[in-house]
Amino acid sequence: MFINNFDPVAFQIFSFEIRWYSLAYIIGITLGWLYCKKRLIKDSYILEIFDDFISYLIIGVILGGRIGYVLFYNIKYYLENPIEILMIWNGGMSFHGGLIGVLIASKLFSNKHKVNQFIFLDLVSLSAPIGIFFGRIANFINSELYGRASELPWSVKFILIDNIKRHPSQLYEAFFEGIILFLILQYFFKKNYLEKPGLISGLFLIFYSLFRFFTEFFRSPDPQIGYLILNLTLGQSISVLFLVMGFLLFYYKKNEN
Repeated sequence: MFINNFDPVAFQIFSFEIRWYSLAYIIGITLGWLYCKKRLIKDSYILEIFDDFISYLIIGVILGGRIGYVLFYNIKYYLENPIEILMIWNGGMSFHGGLIGVLIASKLFSNKHKVNQFIFLDLVSLSAPIGIFFGRIANFINSELYGRASELPWSVKFILIDNIKRHPSQLYEAFFEGIILFLILQYFFKKNYLEKPGLISGLFLIFYSLFRFFTEFFRSPDPQIGYLILNLTLGQSISVLFLVMGFLLFYYKKNEN
C-alpha cells in the first residue's frame, strides 16, 4: 500500500502558488507542440501556421474543459458559487468538454486559413496522449478522481480524502489513456494514416473512449452525481457517445473518396 500525502502546490514564489495541475497543462501542451513540429508535420504551410493554432488550442482546451466540467458534473454548485468557475487551479476540468473546445477552436482556425479541419485534429489526436498522461499524474498528486476501495498490494491511501485503501485509478488512466494510446496511434501514424485526414481522429475517439470506459470501473463516481443508468458513471455514459462518434467518423473517412 502507498500513502498519498502529496502537496498539490509544487512550489511557491512569495505568495504566488505554482500547482502541479497547472504544470501538467504547461508540460503537456509544450511537449505536444514540440512533438508535432519536430516529428509529425511535413507540410510547410501547416508548419508555418501551427504556432498560431496552438493559441486557439489552449483557449479551446481551457474554456471547453472548464465549462464542460461546470455543465456536466457540478452545475448546481457553481450556480451557487459562480466566482469559483474561474479557479481552474483548484482542479475541475472535463476531458470531454475540453475535446469539444478543441473541435470548436480547430474549426474556427481552419475556416480562417481555409485548411481541412481534420489535419489539425489528427495532429492533436497524435499528441494529446502526452498531455493526458501528465494530467492524470496531476490528478493523482491532487488526490482527485481517486479509485474505489481495494485491498490490492498496490492500493493507495489518499490522506487528504479518507483512510480507505483505494485503486490508483488516476495511474491506470495515465497508463492506458496516455502511454498505451500514444503507442497505438503511433502505429497508425507509421501506417501513413495521416494521409487521409480524419482517420487518426476517429481512432483516437475509439481507443480513448474504450480505455476511459473500462478504467472507470476502478474509479469512484463523482459524489454529486453517483451512478446513472445501468450502474454506469457519467464519464462512462459520455464515453459511449464519443465511441459511437469515433466509429462513425472512422467509417466515413475510410470510405470517403
